[in-house]
Amino acid sequence: MAPVNTDHQVLLEKINRILADIFQILAQIQNYDQGGRPSREALVHDLQTLDASLLAVYTTASATLDTSARIPDELIRYVENGRNPDIYTREFVELVRRLNQTSRGKSNAFRSFRDVLAHEMEVAMPELRDDIRRVINETGGPTPAAPQTGHAGVMTGPAGAPEQESR
Repeated sequence: MAPVNTDHQVLLEKINRILADIFQILAQIQNYDQGGRPSREALVHDLQTLDASLLAVYTTASATLDTSARIPDELIRYVENGRNPDIYTREFVELVRRLNQTSRGKSNAFRSFRDVLAHEMEVAMPELRDDIRRVINETGGPTPAAPQTGHAGVMTGPAGAPEQESR
């Protein structure tokens, strides 16, 4: 069995004390007015003891409350409406997966656009080739290899498109 947290153990002891106080009050109520005036004072004393015990449990529970593991209000409402929390979790995971796929698609589209734009800029403005390759490299793009020659001996760029020779 796993070791019990000392704060948890203290809280359990205080709850047990509350149960004992409630049992004592029950016994006082059963015997109320059979013993006369002293039973009223004993009942008041037991109620005050119960109040103090309840306050101690509330204080202890509030002090040891872990706020890092907060349950979302949306999930609480979901369960209060009689729905299964496992279904909520499954729907949440599906939503996150869809959003992740959308973000990945957008990221891939921008990456592809960057590469196409860089190639077109290299073709249109060969004097900026070094700057364009530096920008591509710094934005996580592929490191351009040395110019390649195609099938007919034509020099090709990074996407395999024919390069224009600068003169």
